This record gives sequence, C-alpha cells and structure tokens, in this order.
Amino acid sequence: MSASRPASSESAFVIFKPNQPKDQRHNWRFLFTPLALLFGIATSPQSFVAGWSMSVEVQAGFTATANLVLLPVNVTDAHGTAVEGLKMQNFHVYEDGQAQQLTVFNEADKPVTVGLVVDHSRSMGPKLPDVAAAISSFAHSSNSQDEMFVVDFNDDVSIELMRGKSFSNDPAELGEALTAVSARGRTALYDALGEGLQHLQYGRWTKKALVIVSDGGDNASRLTYSQVLARARQSQASIYAIALFGPDDADENPRLLLRLCRDTGGTAYFPSQSQSVGDVSREIARDLREQYTLGYVPQNPERTEAFRKIEVKVWVPGHGKVRVRTRQGYSLAASTLLPGQPESR
Repeated sequence: MSASRPASSESAFVIFKPNQPKDQRHNWRFLFTPLALLFGIATSPQSFVAGWSMSVEVQAGFTATANLVLLPVNVTDAHGTAVEGLKMQNFHVYEDGQAQQLTVFNEADKPVTVGLVVDHSRSMGPKLPDVAAAISSFAHSSNSQDEMFVVDFNDDVSIELMRGKSFSNDPAELGEALTAVSARGRTALYDALGEGLQHLQYGRWTKKALVIVSDGGDNASRLTYSQVLARARQSQASIYAIALFGPDDADENPRLLLRLCRDTGGTAYFPSQSQSVGDVSREIARDLREQYTLGYVPQNPERTEAFRKIEVKVWVPGHGKVRVRTRQGYSLAASTLLPGQPESR
C-alpha cells in the first residue's frame, strides 16, 4: 500500500497557500531521505535512484548501498511510430561522454504513478469540461495498474482526495477531483508543479510522470521556474504538458514548458483546432506505455559535479534512422552533496 498524505475526514482536499510560511509547507528533502530511497529499492529491484550514491545501515551488521540510474526511453521511427522488440544490445548509454554498462533492461509496459496538474484559473472555466473528458480518456487508455492523483491550481494549490484516497485509476473519481475546485483567480503553475513533484514520491511505482494542463503563464507562484527545473532534475519524473495556447503566444511559458518537458524526457503539446485535448491525452498515455527502461551504475560515481548529462544512442540494423527521447541528464540532490560541492546548475 503506498504511503500518502494524512487525510482529514472533514476535508475533501488539502490546500497549499502560496504565502504559507516556509515551515508549514512540505519539506523537499523528504524526496531524498535514505528511508524513502531504501524503501523503493527494497520493494523493486529496478527502483530509480537518479545517480544518488549513499550507504544506509538498516540493521546491525548490514549496510545497503544504492547507486543506480534508471531511464525511461522512447524510440520512434521516421513516421513517429514506436520501435518495438529492441534488446539491450541495441542501446548505448553515455554519461558526460563516458560509456556506461547497462545492468537493467525492460521493454514491458510497466505501471506508472501519474500526477495530473490542472489549471483552474479564471480563463480555464469554459475549457474544464473538455479537460475532464480528456482525463477520463487518459485513464481509460492507461495501464490498468496505473495510479493517479489530481493537483488543481489557481491562486492556491490543492491536491485532491478522491473519496478519501490519495491515488486512483477510476475515471469517475478523477473527474470528481477535477471539478472539486471552481475556475477563478490567477495561475500558480510553478507552485503546482512543485507540489506535484513532491506528491509523486508517495506513489508506489518506480515509473513516474506529471501531466500539466494549462492555458497561460505563471503569475502567482512563490517558486521560480529555475527552482522547479532544479527539482525536476533531481526527481525521476517525466513531465508532459498540454498547453492550451499557441506556440507563438507572447507569454514566455511555451518556451519554458518545452524546456522542462525536454529535460525530463517528456513532451509539450500545443493542440491545434483540429486536435482535441482528449486526443493528446491518449497520445501521452500511449507514450508512457511504449517506453523502454534502461539502468546502469555510473562508471564514475565519485564525480563532484551536480549535473550529469545523459545521451542514449540506439543501433537498429536495417531499420533506418530512429529518434530517441529520454532525460537529458540528472542532478544530485543538494542533501547528498558533500560540503563544498556545487549544487545543480
């Protein structure tokens, strides 16, 4: 059973005010506590520890060491169709230019923990019925073992409980969570992303993703874009965005969303008039199900640089050129760095 936030029997959701005192907000160091990481390793041999090397004494005379990087990788051909049936020998992984030896390979459709981060600012009012229908399509298109949660945001950020549960894969329950908050106020997008990244850690599955649905730029957050990007690089989550505004919008957010998704191995979508939000949500669900999982122990675990660049190359004889998408790299959590080591750039 996955750990979840303590739930109040008197409240249908948990509110996070952008102006809350710092000591009342979530502690991001929870993401990287030895207990949380060790629990993930103990429950799944393929648990993702993005380059964090640590040693944890769990009982007298026994020490567990974790130093594993897992990568979700999508491989498509020139027409955008997923390339299936690849084996470990088809993949070559480099960290900062140095070849890595793969120790984990999986091509199966693995269940995923997904955070649905949905804009409830005033301008989204007319669009929310279509968004709710799209989320229902997403749930129906996903792995039956997937677990999801909903982050509604406007000026405030609320992680909804679904009939008392933090996670669900029931389209009806997800729909109720999406309509629990009315459309009003401004857009605290970065605060919502921060809370979504943290809440992902309560999920039981190693594979994790956030899906953002928004129609505008941030104008109400305490967190900055650079802070959210740093936290995304320290997490194992792939980030996807459904941007309900044109790529030529004067707001800077399209460019920033593109970078955030690209850095984490996800994709940003800008639906045209002929493409519904439901079509895009089903495409994201399919994208998550078609991923390969690669894992390796870094050849140079003693490096002090916080950010490590990753490149994955795929060799498929007789198949022509293929496109590979994965994380561009990862950052060490600040709490794992030794004194004097730089934080992520």
